[in-house]
Amino acid sequence: MTSYQGKSVLVLGGSRGIGAAIVKRFTAEGAKVTFTYGASQEAAEQLARDTGSTAVRADSADRNAVLNLVREVGPLDILVVNSGIAIFGDALEQDPDTIDRLFQINIQTPYHASVEAAKQMPEGGRIIVIGSVNGDRMPVPGMASYAVSKSALQGLARGLGRDFGPRGITINVVQPGPIDTDANPENGPMKDLMHSFMAIKRHGRPEEVAGMVAWLAGPEAGFVTGAMHTIDGAFGA
Repeated sequence: MTSYQGKSVLVLGGSRGIGAAIVKRFTAEGAKVTFTYGASQEAAEQLARDTGSTAVRADSADRNAVLNLVREVGPLDILVVNSGIAIFGDALEQDPDTIDRLFQINIQTPYHASVEAAKQMPEGGRIIVIGSVNGDRMPVPGMASYAVSKSALQGLARGLGRDFGPRGITINVVQPGPIDTDANPENGPMKDLMHSFMAIKRHGRPEEVAGMVAWLAGPEAGFVTGAMHTIDGAFGA
């Protein structure tokens, strides 16, 4: 395990699932971690008590709120953008305002937060955005807006990787497949369909995603930037 003793980490969307696993991983390795939450106040407060991290309520669709938080917590050594939402249904019937909110959270917030964090980051800083294997592959109908948003993160990482590279700041996207969380439980109704696509026929664990994030945030990944890192049991292979 790499030590993050004294490192300042902000996790956007950290109260549950993958985000909570990331908070636990960094705090266990000595980092000073602040994380945001939306509706999950009880879970966030418990996580903060258990890990010694700091929980801050913030709406990831509110650009100014996110930017102000990045400025207040910074300068950051590590930014992890895990906040995101998914909307399912026929694209012809979905409410445009609801889709715009998804794009605000899933695309605009990662972009603006990354740029704002980089303004204050020391040389060698790390930015990791949680995307999805659905940025590469969409095998089922009803998730077009989600797929659009996760594909957009690929361009974000490639472009900002070049912009931030001269300062040694890396930016990468981690693309999970099915992960056992409240939003996508392993025993849920989509289990058999999802596992049918996979070489490793189980859901991934949030801790496995957190491990990949921790590696990308560490010194061994200093030459890795502008790249997608898929962790999906070959769901998208």
